[in-house]
Amino acid sequence: MISRSLKGFVAVLISLTWGNILEAAQSPNFIVINIDDLGYGDIGPYGNKVNRTPNLDRMAKEGRKLASHYAAPVCSPSRASLMTGSYPKRALSIPHVLFPGNDVGLHPDEITVAELLKKQGYATGMVGKWHLGDQPEFLPTRQGFDDYYGLPYSNDMGPAADGVKSNLGRPLPKNRKGKGQPPLPLLRNETVLQRVLPKDQQALVERYTEEAVSFIRDHHEEPFFLYMPHSAVHFPLYPSERFRGKSAHGLFGDWVEEVDWSVGQVLDAVREMDLQDNTLVIFTSDNGGQIRHGAVNKPLRGGKGSTWEGGIRVPTIAWWPGKIPANTETFAITSMMDILPTFTKLAGGELPPNRKIDGHNIRPILFGQEDAETPYEEFYYFRGLNLQAVRSGPWKLILKSGELYNLDADISESNNVAKANPYVVKLLRDIAAKTKDDLGTEGVGPGCRPLGRVKNARPLINYDGKVRPGFEPDQSE
Repeated sequence: MISRSLKGFVAVLISLTWGNILEAAQSPNFIVINIDDLGYGDIGPYGNKVNRTPNLDRMAKEGRKLASHYAAPVCSPSRASLMTGSYPKRALSIPHVLFPGNDVGLHPDEITVAELLKKQGYATGMVGKWHLGDQPEFLPTRQGFDDYYGLPYSNDMGPAADGVKSNLGRPLPKNRKGKGQPPLPLLRNETVLQRVLPKDQQALVERYTEEAVSFIRDHHEEPFFLYMPHSAVHFPLYPSERFRGKSAHGLFGDWVEEVDWSVGQVLDAVREMDLQDNTLVIFTSDNGGQIRHGAVNKPLRGGKGSTWEGGIRVPTIAWWPGKIPANTETFAITSMMDILPTFTKLAGGELPPNRKIDGHNIRPILFGQEDAETPYEEFYYFRGLNLQAVRSGPWKLILKSGELYNLDADISESNNVAKANPYVVKLLRDIAAKTKDDLGTEGVGPGCRPLGRVKNARPLINYDGKVRPGFEPDQSE
C-alpha cells in the first residue's frame, strides 16, 4: 500500500511535470524581421502607393501597426537597444556606428534577448546583419545565438573595388584615397564563408530567406527565436535579377518589393508548420530611411541620422493571429527597447536583476487591451552620445533650438508652438535635466555600461584577401 507521503510526492511530481509540459506548449515563438534603412512611408501599410508590398499589406490587415515605434538614428545603436532592452547609449556608448576591425563592441557581459530566451529553453537563430562588433568576443554566437548566418556589419563596409560603394550596375567610384575598408565577409557562425562581391549582394535577400525558412522548419517542434535583420535596403542597392527593374521606384523600390517577398516566405513557413496561433512576428526597421538613396519617410520630417521623427520613428507591424487584434493601429509610444522585456515575459522568464532595463512589457498594447497606455511617461531622443530631444505625451522639444511640437496634431513637425506653450517647454527641459546623472546629456554618463574592448583587433578578412586565422572554413569537410 502506497503511503500518504509517497502519494503526495507522486502527485506533486505529476503536477510539476504536467506544468512544465503545459508551459512549454504555451511558450510562443518569436520572429523579428528588421529591415535596414526602411523609411516610415516606404510600404503600403504606411501609405506608400508606389512600392508593391502585398505581403506586408496582408500582415497589417491580420495584425497591428505600431505607428509610434522608435528605434535610433543609425544602425549599431538601434541594434544594441533591441538586443539589450536599454537605451542605445546605455548599452553601446559610441558616437556613431561600429566599423570593420574596431576594437570595441557590445560588451560580452551584456545580457541579450537571445540569452534570456535560451535560458527558457528556446532555440535561437540569427540570419542577417549584426553590426554590434566583428571581433570574436562580440559575435552573435557569443551573445546567445545557437546559429548565425550573415554579415557582421553593413553591406557598404568594404573596398570600392568590390562594388560595395556603388549601386547595382553603376560604375565604381573614382579618386578613392587610402586603402579603404577590408573585404566584406559572409559568416556562418564563426567561419568566413566567402568574400562578398556584387553577385553575392544580389543574392543576400534570397539566401537570408532560405536560411530563415529552414530554421523555422527545423525548430517547429520546440519554442524558437528567429532574429532576421536584413541587409536590404541599405546602400548599395542590390535587388536580385528576379526583382530588378520591376518596381516603379528604381532600384530602391525593387529591393523593397524583394523584402516584401521575403516577409511573405517567412509567414508562409509559419503557416505551413501550423505555428501561426503561437508565433509573434515583429516587422520593423533599424532607423529612418536614407532619403538620398530613395527612401520615403513622409509624412515625417527628416531621415536617417537625425532625431526628427523621420530619423527615429520606424514602420512597425506586430502579427499574432488570435492574440493581436487584426487590422488595428496604435499610436502609443513603443520602442526597440520593448522587445527584450516583452518577449522574456511572454516566454515565462524574468528580467536580469542586476542592470537597468529601459524598455517595457508592451503585451497590453500588442493585444489591444482597452486600458493599455504607453508605458513611457517620457522618451529621450539620443543621437550618439548627445541628447537632442525629449518627448512626453504628444509634446516633443528640440533642446538646442527650443522648438516645440505637438505630435498628435502635427506629426510632420512643421508648426513650432513653443511660444504658445512656455510651461510645456519648461516641463520638457526639466525632464531632459533628469538624465544628467544617469545617461548624461552629452558624453558618457554614469549610467552607461562599459563597452566591450579587445586588444589587437583585426578584420575577419585582411586587406590582402586572406581570412583571419581561426575563421577559415574547415577544408576537411
